[in-house]
Amino acid sequence: MDKVMRLVNMDRQIYKLGTSSWLEQFSDALTVGGGDDEDEEDGEDAAPGCSDYILHIISLPWKILFAFIPPTSICNGWCCFVVAITMIGVVTALIGDLASLLGCVIGMEDSFTAITFVALGTSLPDTFASKAAALGDDNADASIGNATGSNSVNVFLGLGLPWTLAAVYWNYIAGASSDFKKRYGYKENGVGYPGTATLSTIGYDYPNGAFIVPAGSLGFSVTVFTICAVLCIMLLIYRRLVIKCELGGPGLTATRHALILVFLWVMYVTLSGLEIYNFIELTMPFTR
Repeated sequence: MDKVMRLVNMDRQIYKLGTSSWLEQFSDALTVGGGDDEDEEDGEDAAPGCSDYILHIISLPWKILFAFIPPTSICNGWCCFVVAITMIGVVTALIGDLASLLGCVIGMEDSFTAITFVALGTSLPDTFASKAAALGDDNADASIGNATGSNSVNVFLGLGLPWTLAAVYWNYIAGASSDFKKRYGYKENGVGYPGTATLSTIGYDYPNGAFIVPAGSLGFSVTVFTICAVLCIMLLIYRRLVIKCELGGPGLTATRHALILVFLWVMYVTLSGLEIYNFIELTMPFTR
């Protein structure tokens, strides 16, 4: 009976999603975890290993920082949700800025830094969240949905909201300033169309000013990404139809498919980098 009770208590701890006090959170943050492996005989946690101590030391400042988030017992968890989302946003912005600075220091192009260091820095939290969802759920919906939902927020909200605000600002508040006229042309300064629209003639189409963003190598990068994304979806469909699971499965098959996905990412970064550094010459029209 004692062994059964220990197993029940162990399961309760595994599926516990919240905390009841700040003291518990700081205690968890300062404790070196031994992982999720339990001793089969007595149900106690496994002793921390060398890797556990190393990861604990590296992540300790972040653990202490996030221990200040209100416990889930306050306001039915809403305070925890709002503060956690805010802190995640701040940390993500910090990581993105540090990645940009690193790329600048080592002399990388901004666009290449964006698809490597900045992308890795802002996407790794999603990776760990998907892993946690895969381990804690009985299907792959939560883990894959987390990845697609995160990208949806980045594209529709992360890009759409600031671009909308910038467009409204330039059209109704800033207007066609002297810098805008000098950079993009204006009817009164005698600049004429050279036959095709260019960055120096946009002022003719938008005499009141506009939010202008040259595409650069974006068109090629998005095309390569779309192709890789389609191949990834095809692989998931194949796994569902043949292996009957999107995640996991037989060890050799899972490893082989994981390597395919890693190869798709490497191919995307490589081809985009070659185009950014002009090893691949393409003429892409500017966008506005």
